[in-house]
Amino acid sequence: MKGSKKVIAALNKQLTAELSAADQYNTHAEMYADWGLHSLYERMHHEKDEELEHAKRLIERILFLEGVPDTASREPIKIGKTVPEMMKNDLEHEYHVINLLKEAIKIAEKEDDFQTRQMLVGLLDDSEEDHAYWIEQQIRLIDMMGLQNYIQFRAAGEPNPHG
Repeated sequence: MKGSKKVIAALNKQLTAELSAADQYNTHAEMYADWGLHSLYERMHHEKDEELEHAKRLIERILFLEGVPDTASREPIKIGKTVPEMMKNDLEHEYHVINLLKEAIKIAEKEDDFQTRQMLVGLLDDSEEDHAYWIEQQIRLIDMMGLQNYIQFRAAGEPNPHG
């Protein structure tokens, strides 16, 4: 089905943001594993997988609309050096992804592509209610517990997955 060029461009912009998020989350997950923060590793590894699932859905939709998925482009990512910095950077990127989703939803609606709109609303729900909310919650926990207590709390979990 031939899709709107505006919709395909918005989907590719979203795809770039999702793949960039996956790269950032993967790096942060590996840093958490290296530091022995097992539960943070597990969660960020999960978040990376969810971003890749979002990317897969976007690629499928772009192909359905007879577009070409841009899987090579990336946005600059921000790798933190401390847990709070990593959380802040991840939350900033998640807010960016959410704003792009809202823009893409408006474009899809304006172009009368209601199936794309519906898919994007699902991604928005996941981004707002799961990803961003969880990171906001972690930042609040750091503020309430203090960084040392938070790190001790997050060190619990399975041993390092890399050895």
